[in-house]
Amino acid sequence: MNITLPKRTVGEPLQLNNASQVTVIGANGAGKSRFCQRLLQDAGDKAYRMSALKGILSENYHNIMPGSIEDQYNQKLAINPLIGGKATTEFERLLVMLMSDEFAELLVYKARVRLDGDNSEPPHTKLDALVRNWQVIFPRNKILRESGRLLFSNDSGDKPYGAIRLSDGEKAALYYIGATLYAPKNAVILVDAPETFIHRSIMQNMWNVIEEMRPDCTFVYSTHDIEFASSRIANTCIWIKSFDVENESWDYEFVNPNDTFNDELYFDLLGSRKPILFIEGDNVHSIDSKLYPLVFTEYTVKPLGSCNRVIEATRTFNELKSFHNLDGRGIVDRDRRDEGEVRYLRSKRVFVPNVAEIENILLLEDVVRAVARFCHKDPDKVFSRVKRNVIGMFRGVQTAQALEHVRHRVKRNVEVRIDKRFEDITALEKHMIFLINEIKPREMYEELCERFKGYVDGNDYAKVLMVFNEKTMLTQCGVAQLCGLQSKEAYLSTILRILKHEGPEAKVIRDAIIRCFDADDNSSAQFKTRKSNKKR
Repeated sequence: MNITLPKRTVGEPLQLNNASQVTVIGANGAGKSRFCQRLLQDAGDKAYRMSALKGILSENYHNIMPGSIEDQYNQKLAINPLIGGKATTEFERLLVMLMSDEFAELLVYKARVRLDGDNSEPPHTKLDALVRNWQVIFPRNKILRESGRLLFSNDSGDKPYGAIRLSDGEKAALYYIGATLYAPKNAVILVDAPETFIHRSIMQNMWNVIEEMRPDCTFVYSTHDIEFASSRIANTCIWIKSFDVENESWDYEFVNPNDTFNDELYFDLLGSRKPILFIEGDNVHSIDSKLYPLVFTEYTVKPLGSCNRVIEATRTFNELKSFHNLDGRGIVDRDRRDEGEVRYLRSKRVFVPNVAEIENILLLEDVVRAVARFCHKDPDKVFSRVKRNVIGMFRGVQTAQALEHVRHRVKRNVEVRIDKRFEDITALEKHMIFLINEIKPREMYEELCERFKGYVDGNDYAKVLMVFNEKTMLTQCGVAQLCGLQSKEAYLSTILRILKHEGPEAKVIRDAIIRCFDADDNSSAQFKTRKSNKKR
């Protein structure tokens, strides 16, 4: 179907020729909803709208569109008032319509068989199509027709149950399948927020199935979700930048969603007005995802797993800043990175703490003292013991730690130096032979050993935390027991509880962690959170 898009602020309106899928995307306030409304107005009697959120939850209907579910339901109700029952939402009325049409078609078929001796197969009804496509999306779930009702069953062995017991995601899928069946021929179907209620694992398959049901229609999706836009095949994506109210025109253009994010990185970022903070780890097990949302409270925090994904996501997100107007930053552990690597990452808005890893952040002096005070322990005694234990542990493994730092730096240097073109294998061999003289690992090792010994001899706790990579340190240093807690898990839980409940110790902990990310060179690329400076 050919569609002329609404008026543009600059230039002629764009044209969609034979479009089957269109995704309209843009930040809140950009004029996306008005754009879609105008598009529907221009479609005339071919316009059709679906919204699972309104269909499942809303019982108030205003400005009923001709041909909509509500309009068709009212027409049927005028002919047969008995079908109404207690259907109050669009979802419930859709189910009533499906059953009513099923009965009507079967009665016609029955009469044909009796009066005319018709031996043909029973008609394929909308309800048949609903059941068939439902089981493509949910292969373990079945729809049963019993005594004029629709019942649902699954592999759990429970008794069949009514639609009221379906999850919101299942209701949304059922609604979209059924509502699509009632769209007029060659319709322009606008779907508001197609990702609402729908789990990521079924979203792409569900919309593929629904689109295949109605190849005559054009599906127009209004969404914040770039992952959804990227999942559509043969999709035309329209980016709404802004709306001119006086001239009733839009600044918009076509974009390729596959040039943005193909992964779960955006997760409603366009809908969020908070800046984004990408971090390592996952939502379940990592300390990062538990701690950082309570520290950097003005950010939407998104765990991405590996440090490489954090670095790449931050880079890509900021390259697209003109698209979303949001600030994107990242956090990765320092690990064994040298000062050059740290400066480079910070210049790219990827922030690196002045400690080796996330566990070391929990051992910052101010953090330890704050937890000790919260637990009614002497903060001087607790920190003194923790400091002595940590430096003592480092003293016993300082040469091994130096060797690990050298191994990391050699690996990094080799990657950088070999990542270039060579004329032939001989040139590569010669280059590798001379690498040891270029990198000088022994000199690097001896320099680090001397530096680490200086940290130990100077009792420099902060420097030790910066270079000491040891996951068991939080347990072995005894900080939990010194604070009167049973385990490192209890120590972490106490820090999180302090941050959640606010109070003076929360400010101490939050400020200490934020300071830990300040760049040594005082560059402008530093974490700044207004909330951390507010009085609590």
